[in-house]
Amino acid sequence: MFENNFIQAIHNKTKIRLTFASKEDGHNLTRLCAPMDFGPSRRAHNQDDRFHLWDYESDERNHVLSLLPNQIVNMEFTSESFDPSEFVTWPTNWFIARNWGQYS
Repeated sequence: MFENNFIQAIHNKTKIRLTFASKEDGHNLTRLCAPMDFGPSRRAHNQDDRFHLWDYESDERNHVLSLLPNQIVNMEFTSESFDPSEFVTWPTNWFIARNWGQYS
């Protein structure tokens, strides 16, 4: 449902106000995020496609969210831009091709 707009936000480098069902907290959370990728998780047993986002407002050290579509309550697509250098510190191997310069 949100996939096409999410991928467009990757290309546009615009942030998303994400509301999702948190398994850890047991209720819905809303966070300001940067869309990173859409595809399977390299870590999860379940290889279904999921939304991968950088969570700017997390209270955890690890700021990456990888959420299955059924965990997404809402995505509000903002006009606020982000710079991939804010969070990309690893060699990239994205599922969605993009023009992010050295972070592509």
